[in-house]
Amino acid sequence: MDAYDEGSKARQLPGGPDGSLPEDPASAGSSPDSTPSADQESVGQESVGQESTGQESVPQHHDSQAPTAQAFGPQASGSQASGPQAPAADPRVPVLTPTGIASLPLRSQVVAALALAVVAVVACVHLGMVFLHVAPTNTVTKQHGRAIDDWIYPEFEQNWKLFAPNPLQQNIDVQVRAQVRGADGGITETGWYDLSALDGAAIDGNLLPSHTQQNELRRAWDFYIGTHDNDNRPVGLRGDLSQRYLRRIVVLRLDREGAGGKGAVVESVQVRSRTTNVPPPKWSEEQVSDTPVLRELPWWTVPEEDVTDARTEASAG
Repeated sequence: MDAYDEGSKARQLPGGPDGSLPEDPASAGSSPDSTPSADQESVGQESVGQESTGQESVPQHHDSQAPTAQAFGPQASGSQASGPQAPAADPRVPVLTPTGIASLPLRSQVVAALALAVVAVVACVHLGMVFLHVAPTNTVTKQHGRAIDDWIYPEFEQNWKLFAPNPLQQNIDVQVRAQVRGADGGITETGWYDLSALDGAAIDGNLLPSHTQQNELRRAWDFYIGTHDNDNRPVGLRGDLSQRYLRRIVVLRLDREGAGGKGAVVESVQVRSRTTNVPPPKWSEEQVSDTPVLRELPWWTVPEEDVTDARTEASAG
């Protein structure tokens, strides 16, 4: 056992302050050139054999002479501290700045959310009304046709004649004449003003013609024809509305053209349409009449409010 313990000490970490092995009392008196005895060699071989086979664990001695970081001195610890250091984490975390509605105060966010909700509801209702207006007759349109028409006409009326199997094959000119009271109090009758020709001249060569020049007069006439019979009697409740709408448009145009001279006041107007067929192409054998067809409406008395609106628009322009 003494020999085994001595052999095990040879495998311990350095215990001296200078890192050297502790001196063996048994070999202190021997010379450096002396060789180990046979007993010591056999014990050492037996110890190595036990370690390689793992039959018996070697006892570990945790004595006070075990080397520590302090035993190696400040140079050892200093060498460790001088090694490569890991980069320190940046303590500053980027803060995302809110944008859009989130950047507004709470009260403003609530108001904006309500406004968006109202716009979304109105847009959905409008799309639904337009769809029901252009869709074929169904149960909904039969029961709520009046409400749909009130929403659509006259601002949002849809015209699908461009995609119809039989496109328009006629040119329709809307013309008007008026009875005006001059500055001297006399009543005179003007000639016919071709309002469609005036709109056509304003559109011709214009890269960006206005919607009013292209569609206002034409749609007003179609609105009137669709709500009146051939004897110019209104059909349904929208007949009176179409008449007032067409009358106001022609009064505004007459005032813009200066009908009757400076200071003249329009007392009454008469509207007519002049319809001519579009000539067929040269290669076609179709025969159509080129004689214009006139349709004259009765004289309409112009109320004072229409004259006032016409003068207000003229002064604003």
